Amino acid sequence: MENKATKSIWAQRIPIKEQLAITKRIFRFAKHFKFEFLIAIVFSIVSSVAAIYMPRTIQFFMDQYLAHHTASSAIIWAYAGMYAALCVIVAIADFTWNYAFSLGKEKTLEAMRRSLYRKLHQLGMRYFDQTPAGSILSRVTNDTMTISDYFQVFSALFLGLISIVTATVAMYATNHAATLLVLAFIPIYVIVITIYLSFISKIYREYRERNSLINAKLNESLTGIAVIQEFRQEKRVSESFASINDAQLRTRNRMIRMNSFLLSPLNNLLYSVALTLVLVYFGFPLRETFVPAGIIYVFSQYVANFFNPLSNMMDSLTSFTDGIIAGKRIFHILDETEYEPLQQPVADQHITAGKIEFKHVTFSYDGKTDILHDVSFTVEAGQTLGIVGHTGSGKSSIINVMMRFYEFGKGQVLIDGKDIRTFSKAELRQKMGLVLQEPFMFYGDVASNIRLYNDQITDAQIKAAAETVQVADFIESLPNQYHEKVFAGGSEFSSGQRQLISFARTLVTNPKILVLDEATANVDTETESLIQAGLRHLRQGRTTLAIAHRLSTISDADQIIVLDQGRIIERGRHEELLAKKGYYYNLYQLQQATDLD
Repeated sequence: MENKATKSIWAQRIPIKEQLAITKRIFRFAKHFKFEFLIAIVFSIVSSVAAIYMPRTIQFFMDQYLAHHTASSAIIWAYAGMYAALCVIVAIADFTWNYAFSLGKEKTLEAMRRSLYRKLHQLGMRYFDQTPAGSILSRVTNDTMTISDYFQVFSALFLGLISIVTATVAMYATNHAATLLVLAFIPIYVIVITIYLSFISKIYREYRERNSLINAKLNESLTGIAVIQEFRQEKRVSESFASINDAQLRTRNRMIRMNSFLLSPLNNLLYSVALTLVLVYFGFPLRETFVPAGIIYVFSQYVANFFNPLSNMMDSLTSFTDGIIAGKRIFHILDETEYEPLQQPVADQHITAGKIEFKHVTFSYDGKTDILHDVSFTVEAGQTLGIVGHTGSGKSSIINVMMRFYEFGKGQVLIDGKDIRTFSKAELRQKMGLVLQEPFMFYGDVASNIRLYNDQITDAQIKAAAETVQVADFIESLPNQYHEKVFAGGSEFSSGQRQLISFARTLVTNPKILVLDEATANVDTETESLIQAGLRHLRQGRTTLAIAHRLSTISDADQIIVLDQGRIIERGRHEELLAKKGYYYNLYQLQQATDLD
């Protein structure tokens, strides 16, 4: 069921003025490929002009030769040759403009996708927290493909206008009064198009939003298929998907009904009425002059040339409206202001030692509710800080602030005594290594997942990092070793194996600061012992921040802070905190009892 807020958004129509503004923005992407579009324009004009002379050739042959029975073989072959030549010209021109236009269109779409992809990588984590992945995927794939059909609208529009203009000029040169009869239908088209665009945008917007919802639902279901099957939720999930799909079907039916009434059928009716009036005009019994058959033939062809483009233009209105909605959704991402935190880098400023200081830091995800309250601590270069606390106490928030995934509010974060904002993003990413609780592996092989497209990292460095984190033996036991195929997510490996590989990925860049976000939470006891052995060597000369679920993993930390509701309530070394018999002591005793069980 959709809530009222969602319905109100879907019910909004897009005003004509906004549709024009969206069109203008789309064409900004196309202007970089104006050469291709200019070629298309020139040859479309050639095609239309040549098409006008084709019926004129037949008309002249009919009235000058057939009507007077003077057509010799030579004349017949001459006119046949002229008509064939015009057909060849039209065919060549059609191919050229269509090829040039399609080339320009695809280059424009490629530029739009690049712009979208770049924008997504500039957005902050808060945007991705609030936006379903399926919705983003729908905009980058489905909506950009819709823009392809949208460009066909302008192809039909331009060709239609040229055909209408050339047909009107040709009709007027043939008969003034009959031309005015045909032009009288133009206001009807203007009224119909205005009505159509006013109402159809609401329906298409609803269709696009529902399509995005279907993609989001499908993405969620596929990602969580194991949980769905484990809890036997197949029926409920299927019913939920069917409900969304049925609503989409109803929306689609409304689109079909409106398009069926206002587009081709209406145009065919108007064309038939116009042609009937023209034939009545030419054949009216009270006419004083006889109208040659060739004139009637050529004029009826021009009437068809006049109305056929209008039919194509009317049919393309569906793609126009769909493209407007898709463009609005695309520009919603491009206009998003939820950027990643900005840096104000100072030239030639580098992280050398890795000393970390938090001074009275306050942080909020939504700008309203503070998650961290006046947090202060210092980690000297080469030391290890353990961070402990229950779920929701603010442990990961410290990491998010430290990694500059989110902007903090009050206070200061210093590295080597300098504000973290004064380092370039490249410097921060190069000198800081992060290992998350849930490691992700990309499609490729093991080596590419450790190297992560950094060609400066050698195979020897990859192997050295793997040996350091105790994963080399596992990798070398694989059939293809470091070139073993990895599928998206790395589901063919265990959680511990993926985590060890992610350790190697982080450490191969030789960071000065290590950030471990419960990095051993999903690792079995045997694997954990391997990691701990490797980490003891890795922490030498590196500053380490380690969120710990298992307190045994930080027992040798130089300092441990205990968080509760975003505040530091205890701090000290492992033995000191146990001696206080406070929160940390109780948590340690609880874990010891659990391990014994």
